[in-house]
Amino acid sequence: MTKGTQTLRKIISDFYMVIILVFLYAPIFTMMVLSFNRSKSRTQWGGFTLDWYVQMFDSRPIMSALYTTLLIAFVSALAATIIGTAASVAINNMRALPRIVIMGITNIPMLNADIVTGISLMLAFIAFGISLGFQTVLISHITFNIPYVILSVMPKLKQTDRTTYEAALDLGATPVRAFFKVVFPDIMPGVLSGFLLAFTMSLDDFIITHFTKGAGINTLSTLIYSEVRRGIRPSMYALSTVIFLTVLILLLIVNFRSAKKPDDH
Repeated sequence: MTKGTQTLRKIISDFYMVIILVFLYAPIFTMMVLSFNRSKSRTQWGGFTLDWYVQMFDSRPIMSALYTTLLIAFVSALAATIIGTAASVAINNMRALPRIVIMGITNIPMLNADIVTGISLMLAFIAFGISLGFQTVLISHITFNIPYVILSVMPKLKQTDRTTYEAALDLGATPVRAFFKVVFPDIMPGVLSGFLLAFTMSLDDFIITHFTKGAGINTLSTLIYSEVRRGIRPSMYALSTVIFLTVLILLLIVNFRSAKKPDDH
């Protein structure tokens, strides 16, 4: 293959990449620009303004939904991280066949359609007489976040050296102390990645929240849905922009840590 052919292929490859990026991010960029547009028109630029962001932060329903969203996202991510990490340790200590079966079972919720998960959880809460509200949304978010934590922690557990853990036991450490002194520092990047992933998934979820929230409670995603049905307001552009930037920053943190980790050794 000649150098000219390689250059041509690289140009074509870069062109396709630019087209894909434009296709993915042009709508989001348009929304972000409109959030700073003084005019309510979606086709005419009326000048730069921050009024829609001020209106967003002055809105009681939006701030209430933001508080609820962040609280549910943090608590569910923390609970899912603790449960998922403990489950990962248990699964890692299983024999090969049971481990494969359990991993297959834990992967099903990630592959399952959100609407099926949402309806199933709603029916389960109703069957057990649990009133739909904040607690049901929290339980639902913990439930669908656990598999993502397991997916993040398991590869790190497989990389740990079990002989170091056994050496700590031989030196007199209890199993719990040996775990936190030897194993936990090694899997900490996976635990942190699992927490951030769970937080992001909870922050972004709509379908499962919609079916399990009940009346009188809103997260940002359900609030945006109900507002859009009545007509799109520019403050919704501002809110969507804030959500997008928040999720983007979290993903950049995760990717930066993943890219930086190999250089530390």
